[in-house]
Amino acid sequence: MKFKTRLRVTFIMIILLPLVLTALAFCGIGLYLMNVQKGLPIEELDYAVLSENMQELVKTTDKTYGILLKQAKTDSSRLEDIDYLEEVNSAIPRKSTYIIVRKGDELYYAGNEEAAEAIFPKLPDYGEGDISEDSGFYYDEYDKYVKQIDFLFTDGSEGSAFVVTKSNSLISKHLLIDMFVAIVAILIFTSLMLTRWIRKGVFNPVNELNIAMKKIKEGNFEYALETDAKGEIGDLYRNYEDMRLRLKESAEEKAENEKQNRELISNISHDLKTPITAIKGYVEGIMDGVADTPEKMDKYIKTIYNKANDMERLINELTYYSKIDNNRIPYNFHRINVADYFGDCVEEVGMDLEQKNIELNYSNLVSPDTVVIADPEQMKKVINNIISNSVKYMDKPHGIIDIRILDEVDSIRVEIEDNGKGIAQKDLGRIFERFYRTDASRNSAQGGSGIGLSIVKKIIEDHGGYIWATGKEGEGTCMHFVLRKYIELSNEK
Repeated sequence: MKFKTRLRVTFIMIILLPLVLTALAFCGIGLYLMNVQKGLPIEELDYAVLSENMQELVKTTDKTYGILLKQAKTDSSRLEDIDYLEEVNSAIPRKSTYIIVRKGDELYYAGNEEAAEAIFPKLPDYGEGDISEDSGFYYDEYDKYVKQIDFLFTDGSEGSAFVVTKSNSLISKHLLIDMFVAIVAILIFTSLMLTRWIRKGVFNPVNELNIAMKKIKEGNFEYALETDAKGEIGDLYRNYEDMRLRLKESAEEKAENEKQNRELISNISHDLKTPITAIKGYVEGIMDGVADTPEKMDKYIKTIYNKANDMERLINELTYYSKIDNNRIPYNFHRINVADYFGDCVEEVGMDLEQKNIELNYSNLVSPDTVVIADPEQMKKVINNIISNSVKYMDKPHGIIDIRILDEVDSIRVEIEDNGKGIAQKDLGRIFERFYRTDASRNSAQGGSGIGLSIVKKIIEDHGGYIWATGKEGEGTCMHFVLRKYIELSNEK
């Protein structure tokens, strides 16, 4: 649930729920006070119990009446004192009860002038109320209960004091107390319910996110948060999961790169150590006079030169790898004719293979006008790397390398196949990984840093193509890569 919706629901619940519960509590308490539990039918319920009964009404009136009656018997002159009357009237606990004093036919004092004006003409005359009696008068039209005390003013005028109580304004104490308790309970219940709802919907998820972020801070990327919640909380959980997975992937990639860098250093160190050791040995041989004939000297110098070339090749691969790692391979794309380009490449590498007693077969099955978009220099590096791998792992007395260019409708497929050692099936899917070597096909004893084919894959993919390998261990390997054709769109009128 969205925060905006949650706030709206909270606002409505704060107002509506207490009102509904209060109404239900009032009905329940009222029905209880009206003795519904005794099985009375609705039409026979006594609603008067919701207000004070007559006994409570008379008790409230009698207290004030007793004070005035006692004063009338002992010293009636004080009933003429406005201050005294005001003092007695103010002491009455119920505001619906007040005092009226009449002198002759005139209103002398009224504790509630506005209410007194309505009932004053209806009050009984002097002498109709007996000072010794406790009986009173009830006026249905006004819902007022009146008790009268007659006395004489000091000037001999007839006077009457009345204690007036409005009956229908009095609410039962039991109802008030029960309703007060019910309202307090309703407010507590509403507060607890909303607090629990907000805690469950907002604070608990926020606390879980806080714990999860602490785990991330500590480097623990395995602490997952799953939720089906909608709104902002659900979005936060899903964003956290996305962030966690990306950070985990980044950390794993970083660890893998560090591992690969260590392997690279180890491989380069190992592969450099072999030619350096050979160079030192041959130089020492020359220095010690072992190469005592022109033929030996020539052999030693050629060996030193070849080993230096091996070192240069390793260093160039390392430099090229650093460019790949930083996506800084320089590309210069051109439209190149497939037949012409690969024909030149085959002619160039054929001379080197002939010297190594390796047969090169070439077949081009695409049309002469087929064109691709490629970087000639980088594609040459691809072909040279693949062929050099074939030569390096050739274990047959008569080596054969076949290069085939096949038409794939909207692309071309280049196949470079050899009859060398081959690659085990379990290694075919991994030979394009950086630094990956196999004992069967890429043994480090034969040189190589283990990044040659990863460079090939990177170049092919940057050309918009893809590469894979097939083969069988002991029979040879075939490298396949695909490049899209260049098709020039003609403007038809």
